[in-house]
Amino acid sequence: MRWLSKWIYFKLLGWKVVGNTSMSKDTVKKAVIIAVPHTSWHDFFIALLLRQVVGIKANFIGKKELFTWPFGYYFRSIGGAALDRTSGQNKVQAIAELFKKRKEFRLALSPEGTRKKVEEWKTGFYYIAKAANVPIIMFTFDFENKQNKISEPFYLTDDFEADLKFIKDFFKGVKGKIPKYS
Repeated sequence: MRWLSKWIYFKLLGWKVVGNTSMSKDTVKKAVIIAVPHTSWHDFFIALLLRQVVGIKANFIGKKELFTWPFGYYFRSIGGAALDRTSGQNKVQAIAELFKKRKEFRLALSPEGTRKKVEEWKTGFYYIAKAANVPIIMFTFDFENKQNKISEPFYLTDDFEADLKFIKDFFKGVKGKIPKYS
């Protein structure tokens, strides 16, 4: 399957990976992975190809109701983790617990929280990484240059503003599939 993904990604679609190209499943076992800009449903299949190309397993979270029969097994097999979204719960802490319970967990999120243009990112990704004491790995959906740029793991400091500036600077100038939403 990996060779087919590489063929589709590199040859058929003409994409490339830049930056932390040595990232593999053995280097960082736990991390929050953020992908920006998230402007189209195309991002999903590019991300699926990318995780095969670089050889890592990325996880996602979904409401616990998705993880029941008949689809539960499938969602777990592709990296899904169930989350109880009952109101009144601390979601950040609940997700941080997922990191503690697993030997390997790389949670992929979009800080925009939608495919539409947003003025401000949701900051849950930051607080999840902080609570779980894991690095953030950034990657781009750069449709203009047909590339995914991957960062080195970024370990948060105690300076929220400086950390967020550093993270946002990584994505400056990147245009998604729908540029007006970037």
